[in-house]
Amino acid sequence: MLGSIAALLGIAFVAFLLWANIGVMSAEPDALAAVEDNAALTLTDEGSAWVLAPADGESETGLVFIPGAKVEPVAYAATLAGVAEEGVTVVITKPTLNLAFFDFRPLSDFTALAPGVQDWFVGGHSLGGVRACQLAQDTDGLVLFGSYCANDLSGTDLPVLSISGSEDGLSTPAKIEEAADLLPADTEFVVIEGGNHAGFGAYGPQPGDGEATLTPAEIEEQITAALGPFLLGQ
Repeated sequence: MLGSIAALLGIAFVAFLLWANIGVMSAEPDALAAVEDNAALTLTDEGSAWVLAPADGESETGLVFIPGAKVEPVAYAATLAGVAEEGVTVVITKPTLNLAFFDFRPLSDFTALAPGVQDWFVGGHSLGGVRACQLAQDTDGLVLFGSYCANDLSGTDLPVLSISGSEDGLSTPAKIEEAADLLPADTEFVVIEGGNHAGFGAYGPQPGDGEATLTPAEIEEQITAALGPFLLGQ
């Protein structure tokens, strides 16, 4: 009997590993190439994370960014290139099993990759944003892309920026509004009219999502316009 249970558990575990590693949404080659060819930026694979930084290396502000479920982390480089050009060092984590909830590494594992940064923010997309909420209280601020918190931060004075898309079919406007009371009262909410869930990364369409009415470049421009001032205090 115990042997049968162990066998079933083993099969379930293998099936989960296969599910977690099959169907990962890959970075779009052209968008990634544009970042790699950008002389103003450096993009470095540090093993546990990708580090996107200004080419001159002078950066006092950093963002640890946690990807959405089963999205190749480097797919967010194109989205975050705009703020990196403005002087922000971005550390894009590589979650365990491609799922943020299974990544229990402390934030310090990622901030250590950019020791010159003084002010650290944490953020994430979709499930990555939910995880970012859990790590946010010891940082300088929280950034949510098409996401919302499951833990209560409403009693904190944490600066929070929530960027969402009006056409998001996964983290829908209704879901974000429903969870808004878990965030501080002065949270800044920005809605990209015409943006969808997959528009927060350069990895192509996503099942269950709505249809964007903006181009990826237009969505990235609006993200940068909101995120840059929030991180850099402009």
